[in-house]
Amino acid sequence: MEPGKQGVMVAKILPQQLLNPIEQLQTRFKEVESGFKLWLSKQSIAVEAAVVTTTSAAQGAAIGAFMGTLTGDASSPFPTPPPNASLNPQAMASLNQAQALAGGPLVQARNFAVMTGVNAGITSVLKRIRGKEDVQSSMAAAFGSGAMFSLVSGVGGPNQAANAVTSGLFFALVQGGLFQLGQKFSQPPVEDTNYVKTRHMLHNLGLQNYEKHFKKGLLTDNTLPLLTDSALRDVKIPPGPRLLILDHIQRDPDAKEKRGGRS
Repeated sequence: MEPGKQGVMVAKILPQQLLNPIEQLQTRFKEVESGFKLWLSKQSIAVEAAVVTTTSAAQGAAIGAFMGTLTGDASSPFPTPPPNASLNPQAMASLNQAQALAGGPLVQARNFAVMTGVNAGITSVLKRIRGKEDVQSSMAAAFGSGAMFSLVSGVGGPNQAANAVTSGLFFALVQGGLFQLGQKFSQPPVEDTNYVKTRHMLHNLGLQNYEKHFKKGLLTDNTLPLLTDSALRDVKIPPGPRLLILDHIQRDPDAKEKRGGRS
């Protein structure tokens, strides 16, 4: 190979290999993540639950520790009273709750680790058993994470069992509402079947912005063979797009057949 041509090939190959290392890193990360998920799906329920719980708890602990460093160790204004202090159970519960919610990095790391780990573990088990992830599974996982958070952090009154149930129900209701809200906004809009051919025609012509004009004038798919210049003018479509639309309909075999059938 001639030196000049070889230099051109190297110049073409090297930029592709060295271009955007961030994208290459993201691609590699996705490959590793896909391989890990494939391996995990082949394990038993117990192994999957343990791995998911551990990894999620580690992530939650990191987030909690970071949040704790931002807020600072605010538990210092709430010192632990001496053992012989005459505090009633309700006051002691309030103090424990304040310390749990205002703890430093270590306390917040523990709290977040419990919440995320238990939630992810229960979710993985229910998904394997039920074969799907729905609002019921989401609420069940949230109930478990809320109950465990209450037991570990000491939030609430002196009755730990009642506190765990109350916290679990609160977490479940919030998670259920968020799940339903996410489902509502994540679903694609329902396609109007009366404008399928119209939408396809406009996209082919690069005139998709005029779909709303067709809908405003109730020019459905059934009216395509009947379209005239005056009808398109009535829905405020400019002359240029009108000519393109009418020419397309004139050359469309289905439209021609229907026009011929009416003549």
